[in-house]
This record gives sequence, structure tokens and C-alpha cells, in this order.
Amino acid sequence: MEDEQRLAHILVVDDMPANVELLLGMLDMAGFENVSSTMDPFEGLAIAERNVPDLVLLDYRMPGLDGPGFIGRLKAILGSETPPVLMVTAQNDEASRRRALDAGARDYVTKPYAFWELEARSRNLLELHLLNKAQRRQTEVLERLVRERTAELERTRAEIITRLCSAGEFRDEDTGQHVTRIGRMSGVMAELAGLPPALCAKIAAAAPLHDIGKIGIPDRVLLKPGRLDEDEWVIMKSHARIGEQLLAGSGLALLDLASEIAGTHHEKWDGSGYPLGLAGEDIPLSGRIVAICDVFDALLSARPYKQPWKMEDVLAHLDQIAGSHLDPTLTRLFIDNIDRMLSIRAELMD
Repeated sequence: MEDEQRLAHILVVDDMPANVELLLGMLDMAGFENVSSTMDPFEGLAIAERNVPDLVLLDYRMPGLDGPGFIGRLKAILGSETPPVLMVTAQNDEASRRRALDAGARDYVTKPYAFWELEARSRNLLELHLLNKAQRRQTEVLERLVRERTAELERTRAEIITRLCSAGEFRDEDTGQHVTRIGRMSGVMAELAGLPPALCAKIAAAAPLHDIGKIGIPDRVLLKPGRLDEDEWVIMKSHARIGEQLLAGSGLALLDLASEIAGTHHEKWDGSGYPLGLAGEDIPLSGRIVAICDVFDALLSARPYKQPWKMEDVLAHLDQIAGSHLDPTLTRLFIDNIDRMLSIRAELMD
């Protein structure tokens, strides 16, 4: 006998002492070393809950709780871990057999039985059960490895995005924390707007790439301390298209969303934005969300061409441009939840 079967936990439940003694003796002769027994079906359930068996040898007629009732309660307690049940009984009528099998008994042996038959049926049930247990364990191991690998890939993705964002942001900022703040605030805004959690997470992850197109803007324009002239402004505005094109075409949902944000976060509610002059709800929701967060954080941040604004002036400005530059409903939602946005800024200060 293989060690796994020899050490498998077998539970015997029968209200007759002679039957229990007989079964224990037969199991011992067969080489099974881990056997529990009881004459009380309720105690049997308690034993099974404490130490899940690999096989139950069960009587049909017992006071207080019969065999089929025992199986039902065992399933309720153990769920997917419920072991196979071999009904060992003198009840040989069709109705009893059918009720037991319908309840979940895997096999049915009637008394008197031959020792070899009971042993063979027990081994067959144990073999299948232990194989299923091994497969479940293997599945659990594989699922854990997949989760770990997925988490590792997520960490790698987040790190790559952060560093890619910083490559663009460090060219016109003292720190790349701006893009991190935009991601966090955009995720919160998506949540407040009632979007599904998975989409909120994607927006939070994609939003930091909103200005990646600045990589393609010359320093003489990007870092100019004063107001841009008309030609310089045309060049500056091209960063939306550059970012959109840089991120497009990967076939990856996250980068596709980042491309959408990069290309639309400078569109305006009244249609006066760029690069396409989209208006109202024709502007993708992701772009409208990031636009509010970007304006808010940019006004509070130092730039080569300006000093940071005061908070009261920023909020007044947001209120003023709601309905022209920014989505009015989303802007009101942002202002109503300003404490959450300020908390993010405080946590991620430059």
C-alpha cells in the first residue's frame, strides 16, 4: 500500500459498537493507520470539521441523524473539501440506495459484505479522492504562482510608467511627483464619477502619461521662462499629438487608454481646445477627468514661466472655467471633494 493511502484519514460512523469494532479491525488488517470512529453521528460531524477525513464509512440508520442527513450536513460544513462517503448498511431496498446516492454517497455496500470487497471499494474511493486532492493542491500552487507573477508584472509596469513619465516631466519640473499626483487624483475622480473599479484603476495608471509627448518638444520652447509666441505655441500644443501617437498601436488596453488621455486632456468643454477641437461629451471621459486634475495641480505648482497660485485663487479659477474649459459636472464633483485632492498633494509634495 502506498504511504498516502496508508496514512489517509478514514472516519467510521456507526451507532452499533459491534459494527464499529468489525470495521476498525478490517481496516487495521488492510494496513490503514489513521482511522477515527464514533457511534454518534453528530460527534462524527465534529470530528470531520476538526480533521477533514479522506473517506467516511457510514451507516444508514442511526438515531438522531441518518446517513443521508449526515452527508447533507457534512457537505454544508466542508463544502468542496467533502470526502467520498461509502455507505455500509443492511438497508438493501432500492429507495434507501437511491436516497443515499442522491444525497451524495459515492458507493453503497450492503451487509453482509466480503472483506475484500469493502477493502477494494475503500481503496478505489481513496485513490480517486487523493488524486483530486493532489490536483487541487497543484492548481492552488499554479494559481498562487500566477498571482505572484501578475503582481510582479504589475509592479514592473508601474515602475516603467513612472520612469517614462519622469523622463518627460523632469524636463520642465523640479520633480516628477506631478505625474504621480495626476494619476492618484484622476483615479479618485473616476471613482467619484461612479466608474467601475477596474476602469478607475486603469485611469489612475494611465493618467501619469498624459504629458509624455513633451519629450518631443524642444527645450527652447518647453523651458522658455516667458510667454510663448504664436509659432512656439503651435510647437508646444503638438505634445498632445506626439503623446497620443507615441502610446497608440500597442494593442494593450492600458496604453490605448493612456494614448486617449494624452490626445484629449487639452480639449475644452466649449470646443476651443486642441488638438481636435472636441466639445462637451465628445471629449472622452478619461480626458475630461485628467484635464481637471492637471489644471488644478499645474496652477498650484511652480513652472519656469510662473509661480504657484494660492489655493483660494485656484478654486475660484476652476469654478470660473467650469462649462467653458472644463466639464462643469466633473468640476463641481472635484471641488466638492477638494479635501481628498489636497490630501493626495500633501502626501506627494515635490
